Amino acid sequence: MYIKKSITLLSIVLVLTSSLHAHEIKNLSLDEALKIMKKNNLELKISKFNEQIKTYEAKSASGHKYGKVDLNLQALRSNDAGNIFGFKLKSREAAFGDFGFSEFDMSGQTNPLPVQPKDLNYPDARNHFQTTISYMVPLYTAGKLEQYGKITKALEHMSQLDSSKILNEKIFQTSKTFYDISLINQYIQNLSNILSNIEQLENIVMSMQEEGFAKEIDILEVQTRKAEAQSMLTQANYNKELAYQYLSFLLNQNVTSIIDTTESLAMPEINVEEFLANNLDIQKAKLGVEITDMVIETKKADFLPTVGAFGEYGSSDDKPFNDFIDKDFYTVGVQLEWNLFNGNIDKHNLEKAKVENLKVRDQVNLAQKGIGLKIAKLQTEAKSKTAEIMSLESQLTFASQVYENYQERYKEGITSISDVLIKQSKELEVLLKLLTAKNDRNAKVFELRSILNQGEI
Repeated sequence: MYIKKSITLLSIVLVLTSSLHAHEIKNLSLDEALKIMKKNNLELKISKFNEQIKTYEAKSASGHKYGKVDLNLQALRSNDAGNIFGFKLKSREAAFGDFGFSEFDMSGQTNPLPVQPKDLNYPDARNHFQTTISYMVPLYTAGKLEQYGKITKALEHMSQLDSSKILNEKIFQTSKTFYDISLINQYIQNLSNILSNIEQLENIVMSMQEEGFAKEIDILEVQTRKAEAQSMLTQANYNKELAYQYLSFLLNQNVTSIIDTTESLAMPEINVEEFLANNLDIQKAKLGVEITDMVIETKKADFLPTVGAFGEYGSSDDKPFNDFIDKDFYTVGVQLEWNLFNGNIDKHNLEKAKVENLKVRDQVNLAQKGIGLKIAKLQTEAKSKTAEIMSLESQLTFASQVYENYQERYKEGITSISDVLIKQSKELEVLLKLLTAKNDRNAKVFELRSILNQGEI
């Protein structure tokens, strides 16, 4: 029994493992990554749902101008005197007997008409069925409905800009993460070569010790440096794992390997007019100005009357749909509503809307100047990092050559192992600075592309 359970458990584990591996993505290119991200990214999906919500809100707002038709069906039973008399009037069945005339002696020889007739005050219970169709439509709203429709349409457009902004951001994050992983892979490769050189130096020192040309302390120094390089390599692999986890989160897929992107990122060209037209933040700010213009118009409409029309048609009886046409009724009318005074609330709301409009207009100017300043700053920083990278690449080449030279000099007994390791430390230091500079430059260029709506490579 135990063996059977173990086999069953093992089968389940194998099935689950194979299922997980089936969803892994290997050797992923940047183009494919961007396609998967656009399809699967959860933030983008949520943003698209928000777009749909705003679309339906805009359609709902435009539907108000057509008015509404209501069908009302009532089925009632009551012995309330007022209700009974009302039911009979609705059904066009009210008679003099309902006022108590049946209790009056028409000959005049007995009692006069009772002061409190029983038929009127204590009627028998009655059913009442009423069917009513009503239609209400706004005829004039001083432009309020039109402006509300425009506002909801503008908000729909705003949600589309929000989706574009999120897409731009996710393209930026996905592309940068791809370049980060590629840089880490290059760093790991260079670090592995350095570690291999240290191990080679360790073997040389151990051989020289056997021949009496090196001391125990020399081996310890080399092994210390080897442990340092191994620690850096371990940390680099952890950073690589974290980058893959983040990439998998962005794509909502498990990514285990990519095709490295080795080419250097080109600086984007900037056309000021095109930038002002395409930047998403500026588009949103300008749309905000349009919305506040519409809000001002709605506040002006508060000073004008509104006119609406309504119509009602129905029929009532003590039986459902009985003699519908004979007992039908209708009501039509027009209503004008005009607020003449409310403590200057409308006036203050209008002034508030105007101030809000002025504020948003200044925000557009601020956005244009602020983003322009940010672009100039990013350009300068990216150029600075480019120059730093070129310098560090030269330094790394020289540091490697110096290290190799000092290693040969150590073999010849010209220099100490400490001098060799100092030069090797310089090589590690320059390599780390080079990785940092390349990563910083990529971040600046990608951020610049994102601002210019040029997220894709």
